[in-house]
Amino acid sequence: MSDTPTPNPQSPTPIWHKGTAAEDWVTRFTVGEDWRWDTILLPYDLEGTRAHAWALGQAGVLEDEEVDEVSRALDAIREAWERGEVTVRVQDEDMHTVIERELTARLGDAGKKIHAGRSRNDQVLTALRLWLRDALEGIAGTVLEVGHALVAHAQAGQEMLMPGYTHGQRAMPTTVAVWAAGYVDLLADDLAALEDARRAANTSPWGSAAGYGIPVLDLDRDGVAEKLGFERTQAIAAVQLSRGKLEAGVVHALVQMGLTLNRMASDLALFATSEFGFVSLPHEHTTGSSIMPQKRNPDVLELARATAHRLTAELHVLLTLPANLPGGYHRDLQLTKEATMRGVLATQDLVTATAAVLPGVRWRADRMRAALSPDLFATAEALRLVQAGTPFRDAYRTVGIHLDDLEVPSIEDALGAYTSSGTPGNVDLEALRKRLASAR
Repeated sequence: MSDTPTPNPQSPTPIWHKGTAAEDWVTRFTVGEDWRWDTILLPYDLEGTRAHAWALGQAGVLEDEEVDEVSRALDAIREAWERGEVTVRVQDEDMHTVIERELTARLGDAGKKIHAGRSRNDQVLTALRLWLRDALEGIAGTVLEVGHALVAHAQAGQEMLMPGYTHGQRAMPTTVAVWAAGYVDLLADDLAALEDARRAANTSPWGSAAGYGIPVLDLDRDGVAEKLGFERTQAIAAVQLSRGKLEAGVVHALVQMGLTLNRMASDLALFATSEFGFVSLPHEHTTGSSIMPQKRNPDVLELARATAHRLTAELHVLLTLPANLPGGYHRDLQLTKEATMRGVLATQDLVTATAAVLPGVRWRADRMRAALSPDLFATAEALRLVQAGTPFRDAYRTVGIHLDDLEVPSIEDALGAYTSSGTPGNVDLEALRKRLASAR
């Protein structure tokens, strides 16, 4: 049709434009922050487009020469994106528009053909899942660094006694090794959950189009999934039903990881106070006060602690937004991309910060030793009476009445009271390393 406007890279006309453009405020409202997220996803959409072009070639829509031209043009667009010359603007609406316009400007009809057999619905899901695959792999690698840093603390702290607390009060003795190993144990579980989420996300939605499949054209869904490195193809075309749900599984795994690091950061921030003094924090990972010259603040740890709440907020969006929507696509679902990407990017920062701080944490054995009080060893004394034949409740009362008679034992005697695995003096470092390796 001769009156159809020809797209070009500078034109703000949406690719769905059919003669009547939306008002500016409608564009701003409907696009929202999507253009920012699409700028990040654009290289992944380029790869999805490359595989799509191959499928169009297999289906006879594109000639072999056109498939090659599209591939070369996509390489050029990627290079321009890396130089900052290609980006996504509000008026562009999305990355899909930018790529199609660029291809049309560079190739003419081959660019105009590229959207045959696809929808922006399966495009964005393909790009997002490719990005998630890489991003989650990176997060897992950094979490392994955190885990190994904790194992190093456990190794150095096998004989470093410190008070253990319940209800914020001194309870029983523990060690730096038990403290560190406890968080390694949690992170191994978190890594396993993250791998399950990554595996679920590593499913190709390509070829589902708007959620109802592609008529007429014989498009090879499994072939494209293989080209893009997906483990499987989402079998049923109604992939919009999974939108938000699959992403919630990813962010839920990130929330679990965030909660683990939240509590670890809380411990270290508390231990670094003058009142405790159990640890000193690396100077380069603390900040100062604008008014108090003496202050060094654990801001990195505090923000790491706070990130868990940000992740929970993004998860709440993903859990509630798709609820009560009828089947099929609705523009509401656009916001699931933002919530997912915010959650992933916040987690990247969280694990990077934690991996940076931990190696520089120094435990102060003298302060921890000074904090040991005789009452911490009351349970051990009661159980010695039990071992000698006294019923536990009688031993419990006897020791409770004579707390003033207790003394702080030597480190050797304190640790010698424990024989079962995972207790003070009995942390199996090799088992920790194997847990991390198997979770990965």
